[in-house]
This record gives sequence, structure tokens and C-alpha cells, in this order.
Amino acid sequence: MLPNLPFDPGHILVGGTWRATVETLSLINPSDGTTLCQIACSTVADVNAAVTAAQDALNGDWGRKSALERGRCLTRLGQLVLEHADLLTTLEALDVGKPVSQARADAIALARYCEFYGGAADKVHGTTIPYLDGYTVYTLREPHGVTGHIVPWNYPMQIIGRSVGAALAMGNACVLKPAEDACLTALMFAHLAKEAGFPDGALNVVPGLGAEAGAALARHPGVQHLSFTGSVQTGRTIQTLAAENVVPVTLELGGKSPQIVFEDADIDAALPFLVNAGLQNAGQTCSAASRILIQRGVYDRVAARMADAYRAKSIGPASSDPDIGPLISVKQKTRLASLLEAAHDLPCIAETPMPDDLPPKGAYVQPRLYGPVPPDHPLAQDELFGPVQVLIPFDTEEDAIRIANGTIYGLVAGVWTRDGARQMRLAKALKTGQVFLNNYGAGGGVELPFGGIGKSGHGREKGFEALYGFSTLKTVAAKHG
Repeated sequence: MLPNLPFDPGHILVGGTWRATVETLSLINPSDGTTLCQIACSTVADVNAAVTAAQDALNGDWGRKSALERGRCLTRLGQLVLEHADLLTTLEALDVGKPVSQARADAIALARYCEFYGGAADKVHGTTIPYLDGYTVYTLREPHGVTGHIVPWNYPMQIIGRSVGAALAMGNACVLKPAEDACLTALMFAHLAKEAGFPDGALNVVPGLGAEAGAALARHPGVQHLSFTGSVQTGRTIQTLAAENVVPVTLELGGKSPQIVFEDADIDAALPFLVNAGLQNAGQTCSAASRILIQRGVYDRVAARMADAYRAKSIGPASSDPDIGPLISVKQKTRLASLLEAAHDLPCIAETPMPDDLPPKGAYVQPRLYGPVPPDHPLAQDELFGPVQVLIPFDTEEDAIRIANGTIYGLVAGVWTRDGARQMRLAKALKTGQVFLNNYGAGGGVELPFGGIGKSGHGREKGFEALYGFSTLKTVAAKHG
């Protein structure tokens, strides 16, 4: 059951006003299959109104705010997020099926994004360029204008923070389309933004179906920049639609990220990262470490330790705060089951026990560890988006690099070795957007630029790089001599 909310989830926020939509959608609790509430289902007309409201904000109060004032709005918003962290945690746990402790970490991360970008808003500077005698040349960083943000269901709060937070800091006006499977924290965030003093239209939220509301936002001629996180297939569609208006797109699409364990690694230190980076959020993480590459001399030892860790994990409803919750939906559960049909020929060396009292309509799947797995097997190549990891043995450093780079993705990699020279070689050789040496994820790292290469997408979010991405560079050349 939903707690009391300061907004109606069946409404959208456009131009500072909450308004009902013609149709609604049922929002399902993945922990037990019950209906949480009815949410708004935005139409093309609703998206058009949101884009118009954003443009009006740019032409009005929001467009006139200085960088300092924008930063103060974001800082106040971060404080309000912290004050309402309990409610945001509850909503994310109900909405996504995410264990409570993981949902709370996401709420705290959302506040941190607001704080970071609030402090950074007035610190993005242009440059002066030495040029010909009689000229002064300098550059300006300016907002794109109206930015569209299509956010997935796996980490709504974190992805809103890293994309919408950066866009607002740079002075853009935002239209946010959260996933229809998980939009409650997006609506709560919008409510808090109004309370924090953002002018009407600076942030507009239009939940709805991707094929209608998402497509309308992606192809809208009034949108000057798009940010999308999701699947490769949908990312292609979004980029194609945006190309109709020659609009830049930041794409973060997913991965098949490896962690590489060498024989000299500190296995005790590595083990929690090896396991948890694959099982957090039930494996529904773009940067999940779904491939574990293990040098042959320690393969058996690492495999046995990971198998023990799998058997010790707990699975259950989000409210019980287990290690692993349900998938987002029965649809995703069915999709994963279909992909796992390719694993019939692989040894499954460990499974997490499934309790007898799990809600029968919950979207639960049994976490599984497979190994050894050939590096070209579908389970070692395809993004499964579930609590499944594969173990791949290797012999030499060259083998590890070849296997790690041997997918269409390039988002994140982890390397475990005490050899400093090897660390530097691997950091350069791995074709990914992030490389972690003797760690994985660096605790989230709001300050750390994040994004991929290959089919993992392009562009960067988080850190100052996101501010550059949500702005455009203007060169001014003044002749005066």
C-alpha cells in the first residue's frame, strides 16, 4: 500500500501545474504483483504542452536566473531530498522492488547529485584564446535550451540526479519522461523542485508509454538535447527520432562488464565486489559485473568462494530488505527465462535458495552462477539484466584483454592485481568508459564521469563532463585594433 503522497500519481506536472491525463496505467508492485495505484499516461499533446512550458520558462523567470541562483535552487532541492529520504526510499522500494537499504542509498545519491551540481553551477567557465594581433577571442558555455530526459526503471533517482541535475545547473529547462514501470520518485522529485523554488516550467514530468510519450519527446522539434538510458534497441530508435531534428543525444545503453581476477589478486578483498556487483538490484544494472574472468591458477578457489557467497544470499520482498529483491516485472522475468534457455549446456555451480513463502505473484528469479563458460557463449555475450553471472577462465594477460574486449559493449571493467605495471597496462588496453583497479564502482562516485563506448553508448554523465554535455560552446572573436 502506498503511503500518503503530497501529489496525485495520476497527474503530470506541466508548467508548474499538476494536471490529469485522459488515460492512466496501473502501477504494479513487483514484490507481490499487487496494484499500487493508477499513474498518468501522457499523450503526444501532453508532451507538446510540456515542451512549450519549458520554452516559456527559458523565456521567463528560469532563463533570467544567474548561475548562482540556479545553484541555490539545486542546493535547496538536495536538502529537501534528504528531509524526505524516508518517503523516497519507500516509494522506490515499492515501485522498483529494490531492497530498502539499496533504495535508501539511491535517495542519498539523488541528494548528493543536487548538492554537487548546485555547487558546480557557477563554476563552468569559458576560456580566452590567444589569437591574431588586434583580436580578443573567448568562449562561452551556454545551455542547449529545452532538454528531454528519458529515464529507465532500474535506478530512477540516481539517473534523474545525474541527468536532470546537470541540465538544470547549466540553465536548461527539462522535460522528464520516467519509465511507466517506476515513476513515483520522479513525481516526488518534481514536487520537491516546486518547493525548492524552481520557476514554473523549469522541470516538467510526463509519465507514459515509451512508444507514445517517449517517442513524442525524442522527435519533438522544440527539444535541443536528449538524454536516454536504456536498451540498445530503444537507444537506436531514440537516436533515429532525434536525428530528424539534428538533435544531440547522450546514450547510456548497457553492458556486459567484466571483472578480471589475476593470480596475485587479494581474493578476500575482491570477493564482495565480484559477487555484489552482479547481484545488486537483482542484476538490473547497466554496469553489472556479469562476467568474472579468473586466471586459471586461482579459478577453482575463486569459483568456490563465489558459490558459497551465492548460497548465503537472501531473496525476498523489498520491504524485508533482503540481499536480492524481485525483477521489475513478470515481463522481465519471462524475458530472462527465455534467455537462460541458452544455458542448458552450462554447469550451474551455485544458486541462491528461494524461500517457500515468497509472494506467488512477485517477479522473483533464482540467482545463478555458471562456470566455466566459453567466452563466446550467449550467456557471456548478451546482456541478461538479471541476477546471473558467468565465470570465464583465462591463462595470460593477453587472453584476459582479448576476452574482456570481446563483446559489443564497453561500459565498465574491474581489474584485481597487485602488479602496478599490469594495472596501468590493463587500464589502457580495456575498451570501456570506466576502469576500476582493485575496486569496482568506487562507491558510486557522483564526481566520476560515466558512459560507454561501442554499443554501450556515447556521451558522459556525472561529474563536470555532464555539465559540458548539457551545454553548447560559443566562440566570440572581437576585432578591436
